[in-house]
Amino acid sequence: MKLNFRTLGAGEPLIIMHGVFGSSDNWQTLGKVFAESFKVYLVDLRNHGNSPHSDEFDYDVMVSDVVELMDDEGLEKAHILGHSMGGKVAMHLSTQHAGKVDKLIVVDIAPKYYPPHHQEIFKGFHSVNLSTLKNRKEADDQMAGVISNFGVRQFILKNLDRKKDGSFQWKLNLNAIENAIEKVGEGIEEEVSFDGNALFIAGGNSDYITDDDHDLIRSYFPKATIVSVKGAGHWVHAEKPDELGKMVIEFLK
Repeated sequence: MKLNFRTLGAGEPLIIMHGVFGSSDNWQTLGKVFAESFKVYLVDLRNHGNSPHSDEFDYDVMVSDVVELMDDEGLEKAHILGHSMGGKVAMHLSTQHAGKVDKLIVVDIAPKYYPPHHQEIFKGFHSVNLSTLKNRKEADDQMAGVISNFGVRQFILKNLDRKKDGSFQWKLNLNAIENAIEKVGEGIEEEVSFDGNALFIAGGNSDYITDDDHDLIRSYFPKATIVSVKGAGHWVHAEKPDELGKMVIEFLK
């Protein structure tokens, strides 16, 4: 699948992959920072952003999409950064195609199984009546009855897209994601490893990476450095961009 992506800057390639329900826009601010030193690829994973839709949605096909992008761009090797679901894609890519990955950065996700926990997000999507929707404010009002957190609503509403006829649609393939949400939580079960340099960045207030996960991470990524960003939840890049940016640049340089 030909993924939608944008490039910023010049230098060694750095591919950045967002989490579930996200898009390349989530990393635009930090992408500009990284672009001062690297050629940054901001990618929309399949079924997200402006990339094509497909009923096939698992880590094998997402990895194949990124490999295809690298081949199309003539990239023999790249630094790979992924957040949450994008971090899982990055981990699978590094263990399946180690020769294509220079340095690996994984933001707030471990190589373990996570049970489905996005029920509130799906309720938020389904609470919006697209057929009668007149504007984004109306969508936010409808969603507020299900999701009280303004920031979470704004994150979801980044996926709202106005069509040429003035009506609204979701950019992402909501049905495919909802049908495959169990697969999004899957861990790495094979006996594989990536022997290159890896940096795992946890949110200090997030429970996605716990102290108990450190041994598991190093069983797959023996050279992994594991750090935590104080005061950050799961969306580390949105909550503490300066701290995360410094960690990434220091690690890559």
